[in-house]
Amino acid sequence: MKPNVVFAKGKEEGHPEGQYYIEWRDPKRKREKVGTDAAEADAHRRRKEAELAAINHGIAVVEKPALDASSRRPLIAAIEEYLTDVKLKEQINKPENYGRHSTFGCYSTALRYFRESCTKTYLEDIDRRDLLKFAVFLQGEKEQGPRSVANKFDILMSFLKGHGITGLIRKADRPRYTEEEPEIYEPEELDAFFRACDEAEYVWVNFFLMTGEREQEVRFTFRSDVNLKACTVRVKHKLAPWKWSPKRYKEREIPIPDALVEILEGCMAKIDKRCPLLFPTSGCKPKMDFWDCVKL
Repeated sequence: MKPNVVFAKGKEEGHPEGQYYIEWRDPKRKREKVGTDAAEADAHRRRKEAELAAINHGIAVVEKPALDASSRRPLIAAIEEYLTDVKLKEQINKPENYGRHSTFGCYSTALRYFRESCTKTYLEDIDRRDLLKFAVFLQGEKEQGPRSVANKFDILMSFLKGHGITGLIRKADRPRYTEEEPEIYEPEELDAFFRACDEAEYVWVNFFLMTGEREQEVRFTFRSDVNLKACTVRVKHKLAPWKWSPKRYKEREIPIPDALVEILEGCMAKIDKRCPLLFPTSGCKPKMDFWDCVKL
């Protein structure tokens, strides 16, 4: 079978707008529409052949009951409902995450791309081939890297699982990527980097380096979390209006070296005492662009 090709007056013509049908006799001739995709149509043909062969050999075939229109779930509505739940959960648990890298933002992008790649109207019609096409669509049309493809594919699988749809893919179907080792900077490269930093950048880059904190942890570090006498920094839950919690909701205390204590002593003496944040913006808001500030 040649996809999207028909015979018209004895000649082959391309017609991508056409529909595929399968026909059989039982005992009269019957006909069933099987969509516009050649591979899916062929899969329908093979299933029907297997069904008829089973009947010819006296094997009872139990038909899966067809879903009526009221029980079929529109894909667009299901996505909107799922994203609403994600957004509400994030508003409750992680309101500080809003931005281009928020959970809601990542999920919204992934499912919007799936809608672009999938022609199905209902959730119940989604099959393995739609998922494989989605991965190819991300690589080709959206020019996504292997890690981004894998992440968006996992988001789609979570969405489907949330609606009770599982078992569509095989183990080998999941997109894979190679975990790259982080680049290690040599001492002379670090020296050149620090020479290019201004006074404020020098302080918070050293804070990242000597505490090992994640970016959000640094973003929500308070002056009160720093104990210069004990040489420690606390990673603690923050109440309203900040509403921030550490990863896995685990607080911890980090020992810091004398070199960082000396740097922070000078820094904290200059900070506006009316703002609790260690590295605030001019409006006493969490600093959101640490690494953008030092990119070349």
